[in-house]
Parts: sequence; structure tokens; C-alpha cells
Amino acid sequence: MSSLVNTVYSVRLSSSAEASCPPRNRRLAAKPSCISFNRRRLVVRATETDTNEVGAKAPDNAPAQSGSSFNQILGIKGAKQETNKWKIRVQLTKPVTWPPLIWGVVCGAAASGNFHWTVEDVAKSIVCMLMSGPCLTGYTQTINDWYDRDIDAINEPYRPIPSGAVSENEVITQIWVLLLGGLGLGGLLDVWAGHNFPVIFYLALGGSLLSYIYSAPPLKLKQNGWIGNFALGASYISLPWWAGQALFGTLTPDIIVLTLLYSVAGLGIAIVNDFKSIEGDRQMGLQSLPVAFGSETAKWICVGAIDITQLSVAGYLLGAGKPYYALALVGLIAPQVFFQFKYFLKDPVKYDVKYQASAQPFLILGLLVTALATSH
Repeated sequence: MSSLVNTVYSVRLSSSAEASCPPRNRRLAAKPSCISFNRRRLVVRATETDTNEVGAKAPDNAPAQSGSSFNQILGIKGAKQETNKWKIRVQLTKPVTWPPLIWGVVCGAAASGNFHWTVEDVAKSIVCMLMSGPCLTGYTQTINDWYDRDIDAINEPYRPIPSGAVSENEVITQIWVLLLGGLGLGGLLDVWAGHNFPVIFYLALGGSLLSYIYSAPPLKLKQNGWIGNFALGASYISLPWWAGQALFGTLTPDIIVLTLLYSVAGLGIAIVNDFKSIEGDRQMGLQSLPVAFGSETAKWICVGAIDITQLSVAGYLLGAGKPYYALALVGLIAPQVFFQFKYFLKDPVKYDVKYQASAQPFLILGLLVTALATSH
């Protein structure tokens, strides 16, 4: 849940800031949207924007000819410019970021020890994955892009919102549909599982709130490299795990602590994506770790967070009398260290995609090893 949500880890929520910076499309030069509360309704208002005149179009300087349709539908760099609104809507949800959340549900179900290969249990899992991935992660990615439109105009001006390929009203409508759809599925799962307390609904609600304050003023957690990246890691590792475990079993305090510890590795993964946005972050006054500490120090903080966290979990498993699981986890850490030296530590900007594609499959397999260890 990205929200249970709340990159694979290969795309991070792009760096953002509130400082004013004219976007490339002046029709989208809106002040940040605000959410106002009253007793009856929750209203999103976007100010000073001509919504009727914003049409679907490719930006003048976008790499339309060299872009990939596959990259476009996944929502990653090198995307072909599209005018088809439904393809643009999917791009905003960044499907490439869904698998970690879906995998988190799998890990939670495995950790519960109560998942069985029956039609009903598989159906429950699929619904939980839809809630965590397309709905709530899609909500998170869309709302993040909305509040990042000014900084995207610097770093990636060809993205759908700063380029004007999608209108303000269309973005806000998508945010609400995905949010309400995810919360609705969370409530459905609680009824389906026979919960007296709607734990999955509240996990979805809490994750959605975390996603909002991560991206939106006044809190905007992503402005702080430590807090923002940890919140991101927790959204991608802890929340979907908790949802999967609560669906099939009981969410226990030791699992909560263990998964929050694993979220420190998620913090490291999030830092990987900060290096490509250094210029925009510096201009907008964001204190990402590469900006605050410099690239050389930040890349060692990054790999340290990833490796030390996993070694700590392996130590926990060893202390819990599960040496074979601990050994398996150490075996999965070794290739990650190899690829860190081969790619990431040499040039974190040039090799970020290669590093994540090479190393992160071993990290997510380590999550499953940990989940299976806790279920026995």
C-alpha cells in the first residue's frame, strides 16, 4: 500500500517544493491546491487556473519521437508523449510503482500463516492488491505529481501536468476516484474477513493521510530528506504487509516493529531517486539528502541504510532461533552489495536504473524470506 500505500522502487515520488517557480505551461501556473474541511464535505479547490482552456497536447520540447510507449504506460523516464487521456491517466498512477505494494501484501499474507490456496483466499488477496496498488498507490502518485507540478516544470517539463497534457479538473477527479475506491475496497475486505474492528479500512485511511501530508503543504514531509524518505519507505513496505497480515491473521506488535525496521531500507531506496533531482531540489530549497550532505556522503548513507537494516533483520532471525532463514537473507544481501559497488557507488545518477533493476529483486526476495520466517 503506498498509501498502503502509500520504486520497482525504481521511481520515487519526485522532489517538490512550495517555492514559486513559473511552470512551463502558464495555464497551469496555479497556486497549490488546498483542502478545506467543514462539517459536511471535503472540498479540493484549485485557485487561479483556467481549467476550461487546458487541453491535451504534447509539450514543445518533449522527446516525443524517441520516447517509448512502454515507458509511457509505466510512468517512467523516456516516455512517449501521448494525447490519449486514458493513457495519460494511467501514466499518472505510475504502474511501475505498484509491484512493491502488491509484493508487500503477499509478504503479509505469508507472515500470517493462515493463507491457503483456496479460491476465496486468492480472491481476497487480489482485492487487497488492487486496493494497495492501482487505487491507493495510484492516488499517491497522482496527488504527488499535482503538488510537484512546479518543480517538475524544472526537472521534467514534459510530464503530463506541467506540459498541459491533462487538465486540472481531470487530475483532481482522478485523485478522488482512486482515493474513494481504495477506501471502499478496504471496508469491503474488513467485512469479508469478518473483522469486528475495520483494521484494513483504517490502515488504508492512515496510509492515504500519510500520502497527502507527504506531498501537500503545510507539512509536506518530503521537504525533509530523513522524514520524507522514511515515510515513503514505510508506505511501500510496512503498510501493505500489515494489510495482508491483518486480512488473513492478526497484526502483532513484533511484526509492526520488524516491518518499521525494514522501512529504514526503504528510506535508503528512496534516497537513490533523490540524486536525479538535485538541481531542482536545490533551486526549490528542498533538503534532500544529496543536497544537504552532498552526493558523495549521501550515496554512502543510502547503501548503509539498505545494508545495515537487512543485516539487523538477519541478526534478529538468528536470535529468534531461525538460522537458516538468517543465512538465506545474508545470501540475498551479498549480491546487493556487489551491485552497489558495480553501479551505484560509481555514479548514482548514471547508473540508478541499472542498479535498482539489478539489486532490488534481491531485497524484495529478502522480504519474503523474513515473512516466511515469522510465520513459523
